[in-house]
Amino acid sequence: MTPTPDSRALYLRLLGYVKPYWRMFALSLVALVLTAATEPMLPALFKPLLDQGFVAKDPDFIRWIPILLLALFLVRGITSFVSTYCMAWVGSRLVMDLRAAMFDKLMTLPTRYFDQNPSGQLIAHLAFNVTQVTQSATSSLTTLVRDTVTVLGLLGYLLWLNWQLTLIVFAMVPLTLWIVRMASTRLRGLSRKAQQNIGDLTQVVDEAVGGHRVVKLYGGEDYEQTRFRHAANLARVFEMKRVAANAVYEPVIQFIAAVALAIIVYIAAGQASANTTTVGGFVAFFMAMLLLFAPLKRLTAVNDQLQRGLAAAETIFTLLDQDAERDSGTRSLDRVEGRLTLHGVSLTYPGKTTPALDGITLDIAPGETVALVGASGSGKTTLANLVPRFYDPDDGTITLDGIDIRDLRLQNLRGHIALVSQDVVLFNDTLAHNIAYGTRRDATAEEIRAACVAAHAWEFIQALPDGLQTLIGENGMRLSGGQRQRIAIARAILKNAPLLILDEATSALDNESERHVQAALETLMENRTTLVVAHRLSTIERAHRIVVLEGGRIVEIGSHAELIARKGRYAQLHALQFSA
Repeated sequence: MTPTPDSRALYLRLLGYVKPYWRMFALSLVALVLTAATEPMLPALFKPLLDQGFVAKDPDFIRWIPILLLALFLVRGITSFVSTYCMAWVGSRLVMDLRAAMFDKLMTLPTRYFDQNPSGQLIAHLAFNVTQVTQSATSSLTTLVRDTVTVLGLLGYLLWLNWQLTLIVFAMVPLTLWIVRMASTRLRGLSRKAQQNIGDLTQVVDEAVGGHRVVKLYGGEDYEQTRFRHAANLARVFEMKRVAANAVYEPVIQFIAAVALAIIVYIAAGQASANTTTVGGFVAFFMAMLLLFAPLKRLTAVNDQLQRGLAAAETIFTLLDQDAERDSGTRSLDRVEGRLTLHGVSLTYPGKTTPALDGITLDIAPGETVALVGASGSGKTTLANLVPRFYDPDDGTITLDGIDIRDLRLQNLRGHIALVSQDVVLFNDTLAHNIAYGTRRDATAEEIRAACVAAHAWEFIQALPDGLQTLIGENGMRLSGGQRQRIAIARAILKNAPLLILDEATSALDNESERHVQAALETLMENRTTLVVAHRLSTIERAHRIVVLEGGRIVEIGSHAELIARKGRYAQLHALQFSA
């Protein structure tokens, strides 16, 4: 089977991940070759067994035959075990390394990549597609090496027995290779579509399970079941197309081999009648021909495995070849005063024509609290996302203490920023590990406790059976909304960063908790530059300045009192909220 140049490049790149384990890989290949080399020995033993044992009745040779048979199968058993175990070991290492490489890459990809690629697809790549690769790198290779050596050995033995008859076998090779080549293209395309569909299937499950409350509350069960059945049926259709393609060409190849066998048997029978071959020679030749069928069948079937593996490799390497988040910064700041300046900043999201931000110019002094307000879609969250460089502006500059943030190393820049979002992200871990997360994982128990007290979270944490060691479930599902919000605030307090971004940080709290947490946040914001994305205007009345955004532009700036007195856009928004 001759792979296309793309297939060859994919396969060689895949084998590059096997290179660190070349000793185990080589041992497996040697054992494979030895196992395959013993295959022609079985018909080779039958020729002298018949000619010398049954025809010539040589007693000494008859006594040796059982010993030789036992030795042959003992060698085959040992080499077969070694090859199977070693190849499986290499395959499991390959899957682990590819998963690690894919996950490492995901950790470096920009936010825009996650905006454009559903999480279900990404999960399918790591959980399912990567396992298909072992079929190319190990399972298929096992079959190719073992059965190719077996076929070559048997063909060599057949040539030695009767070269005229064996030439008939070789006459069928070009037609067989052409059929395999045609089937390869079809199977690769179907495997690629099937693996894409697995991602769609995973996405449906992920959304239905994650949003099960919405599904139940709005009666979406039938809709979700229909979506799932549609995706599941597509998976079935692609699988049946693949099976059909595989099932068509395998019998065709086997029929070609059967034609060759029928011709050979007819001619060999004539030679036996003419006494030009011995009984042992005829039986050995016929047995070797029959033994060719099993490896030839596996070699035709391996193409399906190989194409599925290569289709998975395409998906994996597409992910691994994605450009990582740009980090061209060369500078680091040990201390930050907190002066944040935006000059002429504009941003248009991919696929959109209307800019999310258009010519934003804003100077925020160290320690100043600036609130961003406006209607939904006005650009508040987008502007806040530019500061930690989740996105880069299309035009304009953002500076921190007079230094363009693109000149700062990403890790250093983000190390000076704490974020509390209305969409709280917690991990299926203990409360302590969620609060002392990332670079603060070495925080002491006293530091964690102090952060919890400041966030008004210590009281409910003490009431939990395991306190800070309580496992909180997926995204903190075992906590109430207000509790989850306070844990996120405690995380930000513990980080003690000079820049704070608060995206409606008190949105999930009841009135009593909000009052306490707002007081804690006001203490935290002292002497820190704070950017507050506000939807509830009552929470930002004490901000030093309020920036009103509309259509991605700044339309008003001033304190709460100034903007109310001006009776402009802010006064309208304020009146709408408090009259509701």
